Amino acid sequence: MLRFDNGFLRKLEYLRVVSRRAFMGHDRADRIATKRGRGLEFADHRQYSPGDDVRHIDWKAYKRLNRLLLRLFDEEQDLSIYLFLDASQSMANDGKFEQAKRIAAALCYIGLVHLDRVTIVPFGARLQLETVAGRGRARIFQVFAALDRVATAGQTSLVQAFTQFASTSRPRGLAIVISDFLDPAGIEAGLKVLSRTRHDVCAVYVTSAQEPAIGALGEIRCVDAETGEVRDIDVTAGLAKAYREAWQAHALAIEQCCKRWQVAYVRANAEDPLEDVMLRTFRQGGFVA
Repeated sequence: MLRFDNGFLRKLEYLRVVSRRAFMGHDRADRIATKRGRGLEFADHRQYSPGDDVRHIDWKAYKRLNRLLLRLFDEEQDLSIYLFLDASQSMANDGKFEQAKRIAAALCYIGLVHLDRVTIVPFGARLQLETVAGRGRARIFQVFAALDRVATAGQTSLVQAFTQFASTSRPRGLAIVISDFLDPAGIEAGLKVLSRTRHDVCAVYVTSAQEPAIGALGEIRCVDAETGEVRDIDVTAGLAKAYREAWQAHALAIEQCCKRWQVAYVRANAEDPLEDVMLRTFRQGGFVA
């Protein structure tokens, strides 16, 4: 069951999801306001950080909780965040899907704390049932439950899934793709479709140290995780070396494709602690600040 401890959640509250573009009518929803007005009402708190205006500290909350909290107000304008979660069958291997769900939940929580509009979009060959997270940190428990219900199945088709997404009218915002990018057709066509929607696109390449770690196994039967295709192969030392080289070429091709389409890119290993991924890897990649 997907859950985070309170200490990790508090660390996430200091982060913000970063968008490189300023969208029409966009204004961050976690602004601090001295009064309420039309389209402006209290929605949540966040932890006080050095440099925040002390006039907006909720002193009543401080008396109750002995914590410095700032009052956040819900405005009509905010950042739309679309979290694309690859739920194809290849993600089920080597802990990749569990790590991908944890990353999606952590990014969602950061957005909820800052009152962004977050939508989780599982996909394979097509889009699956979306989860609109709503606003405010309390919604994270619904997000955990929704992610627990998502299961891996079927093949990957980035171009079909993103073409389906682009066919509906949505507020422009930040589109974050969390995937192993094992698409038989390659990833360029799919990223091209998503980039042309004029969203700010980010790619999280989820991989595992176990995937390229192969040696001379002799005669084995290989089953394609997504198609079920079966092949009997004699894995010699030379073939194992060629496989490892092909895997590294695949990883490099993903990074280069992201550069061509000006897609922010970060690599997240399934074996890495989530706290390291969010607080170190994602910060270094410019995904969060």
